Amino acid sequence: MKLFITGIGTDVGKTVTSAIITQALEADYWKPVQAGDLDNSDSHKVKAQISNPKSQIFENSYKLNTPASPHLAAALDGITIHIKQIKEPKTKNHLVIEGAGGILVPLNDSDCIVDLIQKDYKVIVVSRHYLGSINHTLLTYEALKTRKIAISGIVFSGDENKASEEIILKKTGAKFIGRIDNEPYFDQNVIQYYADKFRENLLTL
Repeated sequence: MKLFITGIGTDVGKTVTSAIITQALEADYWKPVQAGDLDNSDSHKVKAQISNPKSQIFENSYKLNTPASPHLAAALDGITIHIKQIKEPKTKNHLVIEGAGGILVPLNDSDCIVDLIQKDYKVIVVSRHYLGSINHTLLTYEALKTRKIAISGIVFSGDENKASEEIILKKTGAKFIGRIDNEPYFDQNVIQYYADKFRENLLTL
């Protein structure tokens, strides 16, 4: 199973979600494009937060120095991102693929994050509760739908908001994977706790 983790925006909890799913499935992890924080990248964070001996962390296809949209970060590094050079690592294990920002974040003048999603990927959207998050989640759903990409599951991030969660699930028809509360910190124990909670729903995707 190949799971593509995207979000309704930046800083909504994609990396924590990726760590939880990687731990739950003892999957391998790959972030194709990393922009900024190269010494403490999302790959570093996931590696530190998982505790199983099976998961492998694959190298980024592009490592960019500036924490910005990949198309800009690449330009500042004097390069252009070529989508054909972003090659999925080969593994017989489950693979968790983490996007950057939301699905319409540009990689270059023509390609966006959504263009990394292959036909055999199952897409999981991370929706963080805030005023306006329903709109942003449904816009993400509609943008994927126009490209004939289904949302396999939704992870909610933040304290429970029944009204938001119910209308989002009703309008998207996506499977509820689980909710990540506003924890004071995320370490291996906390990630394991959520991995155990999410595992059954993940295995039925």
